[in-house]
Amino acid sequence: MDDHLLGWLRTLDEERLGRVLANRPDAIAAPWPRRLDPLAKRLGNGFAVIEALRSLPLPCLELAQACLVIPAPTAGKLATFLSTDPGELGPWLDHLYDHALAWPDPDGVIHVAEAVSRWWAAPLGLGEPLDHYLNSWTISNDTLRAMSRHLGLPPHGNKRRTLLRVAEVLGDVGRMEALLRNAPEGTREFLDAFAWDGPVRDVDGDRFVMPATPEKWAGDHGLLYRPNWHTAEMPREVALCLRGPGYHPPFSPRPPEVATIPVDPEEVDHLMTLAAPHVVERCAALLDNTSKTPLPLLKTGGVGVREVRRVAKETGCDEDETRLLLEICAVARLLSWDEPSGGMVPTDRFDRWRLDEGAARLRVLLSAWWRMERSSLRRVDGKFGTVLGDDQSGSSIARVRRAVLTGLAHLPSGHAFADRGSLVRNVHWHAPLLDQALLAETAAAVLDEARLLGLLANDALTDLGRALSGLAAHAGDEADDAVPLVEHDPVLAEASTRALASVRRSALFGPDLTAVVTGPPAAELAALLDRVAERESRGAASVWRFTTESVRRALDEGYDADELLEELSGVGAIPQPLEYMVRDVARRHGEVTVTTVGCIVQASDPALLAEIAGHRRLTRLGLRLLAPTVLVSSAPAERTLAALREHGYSPVPIADTGEIAIRRTRIEEPQSGKLILLPGGQVAELSDQETEQPLHIPEPVPDPAEHARRLITAKESSVPTGRTWAIIGRMATRLPTGQQSLLGFVVDRGVRAGITLTDGLTATISHGELRGAALDAWCEEAGDYLEFPLAEIVEVRATY
Repeated sequence: MDDHLLGWLRTLDEERLGRVLANRPDAIAAPWPRRLDPLAKRLGNGFAVIEALRSLPLPCLELAQACLVIPAPTAGKLATFLSTDPGELGPWLDHLYDHALAWPDPDGVIHVAEAVSRWWAAPLGLGEPLDHYLNSWTISNDTLRAMSRHLGLPPHGNKRRTLLRVAEVLGDVGRMEALLRNAPEGTREFLDAFAWDGPVRDVDGDRFVMPATPEKWAGDHGLLYRPNWHTAEMPREVALCLRGPGYHPPFSPRPPEVATIPVDPEEVDHLMTLAAPHVVERCAALLDNTSKTPLPLLKTGGVGVREVRRVAKETGCDEDETRLLLEICAVARLLSWDEPSGGMVPTDRFDRWRLDEGAARLRVLLSAWWRMERSSLRRVDGKFGTVLGDDQSGSSIARVRRAVLTGLAHLPSGHAFADRGSLVRNVHWHAPLLDQALLAETAAAVLDEARLLGLLANDALTDLGRALSGLAAHAGDEADDAVPLVEHDPVLAEASTRALASVRRSALFGPDLTAVVTGPPAAELAALLDRVAERESRGAASVWRFTTESVRRALDEGYDADELLEELSGVGAIPQPLEYMVRDVARRHGEVTVTTVGCIVQASDPALLAEIAGHRRLTRLGLRLLAPTVLVSSAPAERTLAALREHGYSPVPIADTGEIAIRRTRIEEPQSGKLILLPGGQVAELSDQETEQPLHIPEPVPDPAEHARRLITAKESSVPTGRTWAIIGRMATRLPTGQQSLLGFVVDRGVRAGITLTDGLTATISHGELRGAALDAWCEEAGDYLEFPLAEIVEVRATY
C-alpha cells in the first residue's frame, strides 16, 4: 500500500472521495472496504490500475508519462516541460486525481501510482534514471573512478559524492554539449538514435572495446550502459540532454475532429427497425438449420468455408451474415458442440430463447456480440479468419469493438462520420492504450458488424447502438454464459423494444398463391411462412410463394391441413385458391404408405400401385408387386420415400402398428422459474435449469457518494487493539487450534472460509474484523457484513 495515497485520501472531502469511488468501482466491489487503508490497497492494485488507465484519454496518459520523467513534478513544472498553459493542465490532472492514478502532496508535488511506474518502463521513450545504472552492482568503484576521470572530475572522494558529481555532469545540457565536441566522429548520430528511438538498442559489443569508436567513448563517459554484450541502454537524463532544451513532449488536450455529415434521424430509426428483426429471424433460421444438419468442425478447429457457404445458401443469408451470426450464437450459448451428433447443434437454451419475446432475444444476441473476442468480418492478409476459430488478439478485439462504438456515441445526434480515418484517430485519442495497428485493421469490420446488427445505419449510431455503447463497463467476458447487467439493462430494453416495434405479425395472402409481408416480419411469422412456403425475396417487403412441394413439406413435418390453415388464418385472410391447394395436397398426402420390411409400399388404388411398379425411373428400388395393393421395395424406407416423392407421388411412412408414423416435435414451454433481484432494482426470471445452476450475478456496487460518507466517518474509528490469535483463542473456545488459526487468517489476511454456528447455520465469510467477542465479517450469502459471536462458531473450514 502506498502511504502517500493513504495520506492523500485522508485529506479528501466527501464530494472528491465520491468522485474517486464513482470512477473506480473496482475499489468498492463486494466485499467493499470499510476504512481508508483497505481502500488505498485496492486503489493501488496493479491489475486494477492498468484497467483504469485503459479508460483514460490521451492527455491523461501524456501527463502521467511527464510526471514519471520529471523529478518532483508539480503543475508548474509540467506546464513548462510540456510548453503549455497551466490552465490547460488543470482538468486533466483532476481527471488523474479522480481515478486515484496520481495525487498531489501538501507541497504540490505530484505522485504517480506505483503500478503505473512499474508498467511504464520507458515513459516518453526514455530509459531508467541514471541512479538506476550508477547504483547497480555491475558498476564497481574502479569503473566509477575511471568514468570520473573521463568526465574531467576529481577521482577522489567517497562513492556517494562521486555519484552526485557524475549525475550533475550527465544531466547538464551545456556540459553534455562540451563533451560531445571532443567525441569521435559519428558519436552524435550514434547517440541520437538512442535518445530518440531508444532507450534500448542492439549494438555490436566488439566495438565497445575498440579504441576511438563512438561506442567505446560513450561507454567510458557513462552515456550508455550494457546489460549484455549485444545490448545497450541510455539513461533518462542523458537522453533528455541530447534531445535539447527545446524538446517538449506532445500534449493533446483536444481530440482530433471527426469529419461528419448530417443524416435524417427518422431514416436511421427506420433502418434500425429493419435490421434488428432480421437479426433475430436469421439467427432462428440458422439454429433450425443446425438442428437438422449438425455443423461439423475442422480438425484444426472452427467451421470450414464450405460449411459456412452451405448454411448461408440453405437459410437465405449472405456469407458475411452467416459468419457473424454463427459466432454470436456460439458466444450466447445457443449453439455448442455435441459429441453424439459430431457437430455444433442448438442447446437447451435455444429452446427457451425462441419462446421469449423478441426484444429479449435481441438483447441476448447483442450482449454476446458485445463480449465476443473475435471479429467475424476482419480480414488478415486479405482473408477472413476461420469461423469459431482461435484469434490471437483475443480480448483486444472486444476492447476495440467497445471503443469504436463509444467513439461513435460522442458524435452529435443526427450526424454520421464521413471519414473512417478521422474516426479511428478520434477513437485512439479516447483509448490510446489500444494497439493502433489492430484498431485501424479492425475498425472497418466492427462497423460492418454493427450495420448488420442494427446498431449503425447510414454511418450514424442508432438508438440501439447508443444504448449498447453505454454498457462498456459491464460487457463481461466471452467465457460468461450470460451478462444480466447487459441483457436486462433498462435503457437497452427500451431501445430493443422500440427497434422491434415495427415488426409485422400479419401477411397479405394473394390469389396467385403468394404471401407478402410489408416490413420486417416477426420471427414467428417468418418461421411459419418458411415452413409452408418458399421465400422469393426479402428486404423492405418479403414475398413467399406456396407450392405443392412446400405444402407437402409441412405435411411431412407432422402438420395436417386444418392445422396449417388455422395457423395461416391467424396471420391473414386466406384466399380460396390457397385453401383449395392446401386441402388438395393434404387429400393426396398419404395416398401411398410405406412400411419398413425392406420395405413395403401399399395403396388403396390398384391402378396407382401398378403405375408405380411399372415406373421406369423407380426400377432402382427393386419394386415387386405382392398383391394388387401391396409392393415390396428392396431399398430402405427412407430411400423409397424420397424416390417416390421425387417423382411426384405423396407417400407417408407407416409404423409397425399400422398407424401413420409422422410425429411433429413440440417444444414444451418451461415452467415458470423464480424471480431474482438484479443490481439497480432490476428483476429477472430464472428457469428451473438456471435455478439449479444459478447465474453468477455480482453484488451491486454501493452508491459512491453514500459510501464516501461512511468511509470519512469510519476513518477516525480505532481498530480493536490486542493480538488476533490471543483474542480468538480466548473467545472461540469451541474450535480446535487449527481452526482457530484459520479464523485468524480471515481477520489478518482476509481469506475466505466456511463457518458453522451452534444453531446449524453455515456461512462463507472473508475480510473479518474483531469487535469485542464477535467476528464482523463479509458474508457471501447475505451480501453484506454480519457479526458472528466467536463463542458460537463450532467449525471453520477452508473454502476455495
